[in-house]
Amino acid sequence: MRQPATIKDVALRAGCGVATVSRVLNNTGSASAEMRQRVQAAADTLGFEFSEVGRSLQSSTTRTIGCVVPSLANPVYADAVQGAQESFHAAGYQTLLVCTNYDPEIETQAIRTLTAKQVDGFVLTVSDALSSEGLKSIKSRGIPHCLLFSMAPDDELSWSVDDRSAASRVSDAFAEGGHSDVGFLALKFKSSDRARQRHQGFVQGCSRNGMKKPALLEIDEDSQELTNLLREFLMENPTLTGIFASNDFLALATIRSARSLGLTVPGDLSIVGFDGIEVGTMVEPSLATIVTDPKMMGSGAASTVLSVINGTPAPILPDPELTFSFRTGGSLASPVAERADGEKAATLSPSNNPTKKNHKSNGRD
Repeated sequence: MRQPATIKDVALRAGCGVATVSRVLNNTGSASAEMRQRVQAAADTLGFEFSEVGRSLQSSTTRTIGCVVPSLANPVYADAVQGAQESFHAAGYQTLLVCTNYDPEIETQAIRTLTAKQVDGFVLTVSDALSSEGLKSIKSRGIPHCLLFSMAPDDELSWSVDDRSAASRVSDAFAEGGHSDVGFLALKFKSSDRARQRHQGFVQGCSRNGMKKPALLEIDEDSQELTNLLREFLMENPTLTGIFASNDFLALATIRSARSLGLTVPGDLSIVGFDGIEVGTMVEPSLATIVTDPKMMGSGAASTVLSVINGTPAPILPDPELTFSFRTGGSLASPVAERADGEKAATLSPSNNPTKKNHKSNGRD
């Protein structure tokens, strides 16, 4: 097998010294136009490329950034990663991506693995920014980093949505539609500080609007029992007329499960999501939801990390009130009058339950 060309081979072919080749190819020093042309031609002919390992040993940098997110199945994270990756690529950095599946233990191990690979920084979404062992490790080592979507402790920066205010806006939408008894459906709070904040904001908003405290249903990640859990939840709360799901994927899965239970949306049950993924506009009824800009969030988090690495001013975080908007949709309507007399509970009696089969929710946040 032919051995790869070395910098000495390039220097010999170009008729110059190794230092000159290094200056030309790294663009770190002066050289005549003729010499640059000779060196570049020699490198191209020999197929010479600098070893990234050698460069990292010499410069104490790997030009890589660790990106840690819960999942790419949810388009919100896919868009955010794309935004971050584009910003890093423009600055000459490669992105190493790890998905944690909303598992704090996988999250900790992923961060340790990327740290061992000597990444120059991190953009990351963690299960809980206040207790994340991985985040503590990054901070203790002084590695440049920025949170993405996660709640920001006092000493952290995070490009995220104002989850509490956004969820409070959802309560306004329900109240404006005449709903007084609603519920909140989310991934278990231990796996997502975003879901916890949205619940807090929703509870506060419902109280402000004179509504009942929303009933709560937490589910496991990728729960295959959403239909049965929803049936039990609605039987326990027979006057409930609307559900706020903590993300659009979960909202769409809830619409499917409600239909499996013989309910119409929004006739029997209004449903509102969070994130504003495009598919929500393509279904019938269209999904009422909170709309966010994940690609901008990812790009902003990347720019923040680069500012720390380069010692330049950090980009200004967006106004919290401008990180979201409410999109009306066909899944939210005023409740019908007969809903308050318990008719739905009878519809959902065990003997009349049309589904005993499993449905995968793909629940996120």
